[in-house]
Amino acid sequence: MESHNGEADDLPPPPPLAAGVEPLKADETKMPLKPRSLVQRNGFGRKGQQIKLITNHFKVSLMKAEDFFYHYYVNLKYEDDTPVDRKGSGRKVIEKLQQTYAAELANKDFAYDGEKSLFTIGALPQVKMEFTVVDEDVSTGKTPANGSPGNDSPPGSDRKRVRRPYNTKTYKVELSFAAKIPMSAISQALRGQESEHTQEAIRVIDIILRQHSAKQGCLLVRQSFFHNNPSNFVDLGGGVVGCRGFHSSFRATQSGLSLNIDVSTTMIVKPGPVIDFLIANQKVNDPSMIDWAKAKRSLKNLRIKTSPANQEQKIVGLSDRPCREQLFTLKHKNGESEEITVFDYFVKNRGIKLEYSGDLPCINVGKPKRPTYFPVELCSLLPLQRYTKALSTLQRSSLVEKSRQKPQERMSVLSDVLQRSNYDAEPMLKACGITIARNFIEVDGRVLQPPKLKAGNGEDIFTRNGRWNFNNKKLIRASSVEKWAVVNFSARCNVRDLVRDLIKCGGMKGIMVDAPFAVFDENPSMRRSPAVRRVEDMFEQVKTKLPGAPKFLLCVLAERKNSDIYGPWKKKCLAEFGIVTQCVAPTRVNDQYLTNVLLKINAKLGGLNSLLQIETSPAIPLVSKVPTIILGMDVSHGSPGHSDIPSVAAVVSSREWPLISKYRASVRTQSPKMEMIDSLFKPRETDDDGLIRECLIDFYTSSGKRKPDQVIIFRSVIILNFLFANLSNFLYGRDGVSESQFNQVLNIELQQIIEACKFLDEKWNPKFTLIIAQKNHHTKFFIPGKPDNVPAGTVVDNKGTTRPTHYHILHDEIGFNPDDLQELVHSLSYVYQRSTTAISVVAPICYAHLAAAQVGQFIKFDEMSETSSSHGGHTSAGSVPVQELPRLHEKVRSSMFFC
Repeated sequence: MESHNGEADDLPPPPPLAAGVEPLKADETKMPLKPRSLVQRNGFGRKGQQIKLITNHFKVSLMKAEDFFYHYYVNLKYEDDTPVDRKGSGRKVIEKLQQTYAAELANKDFAYDGEKSLFTIGALPQVKMEFTVVDEDVSTGKTPANGSPGNDSPPGSDRKRVRRPYNTKTYKVELSFAAKIPMSAISQALRGQESEHTQEAIRVIDIILRQHSAKQGCLLVRQSFFHNNPSNFVDLGGGVVGCRGFHSSFRATQSGLSLNIDVSTTMIVKPGPVIDFLIANQKVNDPSMIDWAKAKRSLKNLRIKTSPANQEQKIVGLSDRPCREQLFTLKHKNGESEEITVFDYFVKNRGIKLEYSGDLPCINVGKPKRPTYFPVELCSLLPLQRYTKALSTLQRSSLVEKSRQKPQERMSVLSDVLQRSNYDAEPMLKACGITIARNFIEVDGRVLQPPKLKAGNGEDIFTRNGRWNFNNKKLIRASSVEKWAVVNFSARCNVRDLVRDLIKCGGMKGIMVDAPFAVFDENPSMRRSPAVRRVEDMFEQVKTKLPGAPKFLLCVLAERKNSDIYGPWKKKCLAEFGIVTQCVAPTRVNDQYLTNVLLKINAKLGGLNSLLQIETSPAIPLVSKVPTIILGMDVSHGSPGHSDIPSVAAVVSSREWPLISKYRASVRTQSPKMEMIDSLFKPRETDDDGLIRECLIDFYTSSGKRKPDQVIIFRSVIILNFLFANLSNFLYGRDGVSESQFNQVLNIELQQIIEACKFLDEKWNPKFTLIIAQKNHHTKFFIPGKPDNVPAGTVVDNKGTTRPTHYHILHDEIGFNPDDLQELVHSLSYVYQRSTTAISVVAPICYAHLAAAQVGQFIKFDEMSETSSSHGGHTSAGSVPVQELPRLHEKVRSSMFFC
């Protein structure tokens, strides 16, 4: 392979670079001279057995198409001109505006998104209108300090038709004309067409759905809605409740416009007394055992109702002293004041009996310079407040178990949701002339034959509905587990029995597992230490007692999902020492569990568990004929509420062509919440520090010094078009998607990849196929009149939805026909080395997601938040410096460490 600066063909893998290198800014990436356009569909697939299906879409009709939506920008401020930043205030203010100024607003109905956009049918009387709105709801008013009455009432004069009671808020509302959207764009969508305004018009009617649910008091999470109905709640323990709701959105499809309704679940904080939540959340038996530093983090920004006034407040923190000792200044009506404790004020002045709050901190609902305290036992958490932290393993398994629904049950629930939603009564939808059918839309599908798999000794693996096993079979390329040890961070795990069973099961699968050199149990005195110190102490044991560096370490954790040990441990092994590691948190050890663990270990150590028969032939259409690299790309973002956490971009690439079952990964950080990957190509003088160069050189060195002549790219994004449903069922579509949504992937990211290729060899012109894959969607398929799930390998490609689907072909120079492409995607759902099931999205995308998530754990989120402004370089124009992740050690850089 030739390089840009004339280096020899046989290039070594790129060396790790020092941290702090400034990455390429996004706006420096070259755009193609002529922007690429989306590839045109070249027909439909024909392979497979025909099947009749129904989907959770309902046909939409439109009676009026001659009018226009008018879009207005909403500027919402307090009386003193400071912007309103309280989430949820906007809807109350706009509702009050509509009631107070109906005549001035020409009696128009509104569709308001809760933030900056408001829509009407037809124009308002003026292009810019200003109003003053007074909110009389005491639940949104300011709280008297420490529960004392009356000293925080805001000043102000009377406004139109409003009598200013004690405790009000005054707002200034400005509406400014922004755009005009023809409703005819919806009628075009009904005919299966799309104009430049279609997505804008659909967005408006989606906002109408959100507003309809907001009026009913629902919790809104994007296009999902959750009612305060205890029958929808599932107690998961730890003060967390699973809340079942529904997703509802309009979708443009190839055959018209439809309403997509699906079951949705979110996590909420268990409503009720604050003290009950804390006891459950921290798994303690008594309030005196609560860790109040942890409680402060858990409670911040949650809404409560305080007794005895029943006022709604937002928690901002806790008092520094216990209730019996926390003083404040109480002002009397005669002008005198006294210092009094919060406890004495409520007990003596208010006559309220406090049973256990005296020795506990108070809840602070005030402001930084004017705290307002309530005893904790007078505070109750309000319902429908999202819980955004990660669930424990037990909570996750409980949620899955309690949320299971059979297909017929799910269909019944969805029909009931549509009826109870009563969209026909929504004034804005009626004004649009929109009606929604009550029957599920029928579609035609095809069931593809599952690909044939090979195990060790040339044995065939027989799949059944996307599942298989290795009973009495050996892995096709088994590795050896040697020079290894066990580290145990879990006091309750019987490690000796686990190791014995693992060695026995490995032998049955063809993996030779030597006896471990040692089992290192954590020093009990370290268990309350910070995670990084615990990991350092464990590695000191390993280095001291082992004769040399181990090739593999099995790490036993008390809990896999929420363990603070996981990130520091992975960083230590993969970045600092180059040691392959597998973390386990065994709760129920059986043959299936051990097999799953061994599948991951084998893949990480360089083995393969199974192969497609067409890989061994080789006979993959187009892919096996010429050297072809397959890329999977994904970006992982920080959890809600952590807007300063860097996003993590990962690219995985196939290796050892003509195989399509083996991959490696490269990972970088970038600006928080940034979806575009800006580090695919990063030129530095005579070198390229981008992700793609690493992938290309690894392919070259692992594939007999061949450069790929074809590059197939699977890019995971929110937008979609070609869908896998459960277990390798998929839908394939193309028509009706807005080109602007794919522009940056097609003309910026693809251009970076092309530049990376040219940097290595200016004469090199591989062919590219670019496929968008969606992470999450709400389209489901059912077999009419049958209780069974849709068979694995079901494809729908002639009446599919264009928005809520999984795969969309943006660019295809290779020239796949529909059948070959669908077979390739189907096959790539069977090469996932971590399990014995076909997965619902191609393996390269899953691997990219795993790699981004795992390497992102190298540095804990709170540490990254504190230091992100002082490390690394800019990742986009004008952005703050982003902390770089440490590069993987050369010993594991080309491994499937993410398995």
